[in-house]
Amino acid sequence: MLQQMFRAKVGDDVYKQDPAMIELEEAIADLFGMEAALFFPSGTMANQAAIKLHTNPGDQLICDKWAHVFHYEGGGASFNSGVSCCLVDGDRGMITAEQVVAAINDPEFYHSPLTSLVCIENTTNKGGGACYDIETLKEIKQVCIENNLKYHLDGARLWNALVAKRQHPKEFGALFDTISVCLSKGLGAPVGSLLIGDKETINKALRIRKMLGGGMRQVGYLAAAGLYALQHNVGRLENDHNRAKQLADVLKQQPWVEKVEPVETNILIFSVKPQYDETVVIERLKEKSIFISAMGKGKLRIVTHLDYKEVMHNYVLEALQKITF
Repeated sequence: MLQQMFRAKVGDDVYKQDPAMIELEEAIADLFGMEAALFFPSGTMANQAAIKLHTNPGDQLICDKWAHVFHYEGGGASFNSGVSCCLVDGDRGMITAEQVVAAINDPEFYHSPLTSLVCIENTTNKGGGACYDIETLKEIKQVCIENNLKYHLDGARLWNALVAKRQHPKEFGALFDTISVCLSKGLGAPVGSLLIGDKETINKALRIRKMLGGGMRQVGYLAAAGLYALQHNVGRLENDHNRAKQLADVLKQQPWVEKVEPVETNILIFSVKPQYDETVVIERLKEKSIFISAMGKGKLRIVTHLDYKEVMHNYVLEALQKITF
């Protein structure tokens, strides 16, 4: 990847003159069967641009109660776009068409905010890497069509879902108005996400990216990393999924573990029994140079990834079985 970055042909992407970035954006758009794509320095900025594209101040978007656009983007929906979030009580971060219908405000009832956008996250972060069934997404799409709503996919970990569910990117490109995909999560590139849509939408996104401070100059070095990741690191995601499942199997056998959530991809979420303190678990593992995350309300998260090698995996499996309190 680094060698490909060194060899990149670059230009000024603010003027859309960077050959490597043009190649990456065209490749991503073609992969999803959509017209155009635009590079962003972060997935948060790509999602925030999508929200601004599809809403007006005072509008409301619908998303799951655990959605990244609500929990982990610093209140950006309200700050950048002046919109509120209607939170749906989904299953492991996934919502249904029926729930979307129930959450839509009557457009004639001017006392309530106007519903204008549905945001889906696939795979789900706080839901433990859960993957949507494509038929569920099609049902939600139909609701959006019938109610004149835009449809955005936060696909930061969509690559994992594609591999786990044996799906094709074009299935998603046919459904959503915009899709954000990440080059670093799972794929191992150092920086970057892309927003995908039709040409008119992405042309508008270019102005929004400028306002958000996302325009960069010789960004083709990062594009080269992204191209390498697409060519070499998608297929290996299955290794991450298998390792996460093996970690789950070990955790289920530990007397201090209360529950292990179902594992579909590379995220494993578990909770400890009430008599144990999850912060102690984090510290015990940190003492062994194993770093995991707290998700709140007693839930802990482990994520497997490109740099988590087999030797590390065997070490962690052994360490989990030796933790004592």
